[in-house]
Amino acid sequence: MNAVVQAARGWIGTPYVHQASVRGTGCDCLGLVRGVWRELYGAEPEPVPAYSMDWGEAAREERLWAAALRHLAEVTGRAPAPGDVLLFRMRPGAAAKHLGIASGAGTFLHAYSGHAVAESRLTPPWARRVVARFAFPEV
Repeated sequence: MNAVVQAARGWIGTPYVHQASVRGTGCDCLGLVRGVWRELYGAEPEPVPAYSMDWGEAAREERLWAAALRHLAEVTGRAPAPGDVLLFRMRPGAAAKHLGIASGAGTFLHAYSGHAVAESRLTPPWARRVVARFAFPEV
């Protein structure tokens, strides 16, 4: 099994907690990706500043996208593969600010407000919101 997917599945059931990244205790979508990074590589590549739940809406800055470009490899020209990090834009014109990890067979793992980390179907409403895909560095 893909090491990224295996690590991410270990977070299933972790409650949603904004800005957190502690398996079994709490995380948000970024916290899930950060936690998987730590499990695979050790220390995180850069500190994450505090952020509000509406952090990208006023300035429309693509901070999450820029950070992904600094630490992950952008993927184009193929369907999502297990272990790919999916970046979602939840509303047209808004900053992309939700992350998930493709887990295979049209599913992905993610944390979102009001829900614990779960494996969800990448249904058309989710799929049309994907604006970029990234791969973790080789383990």
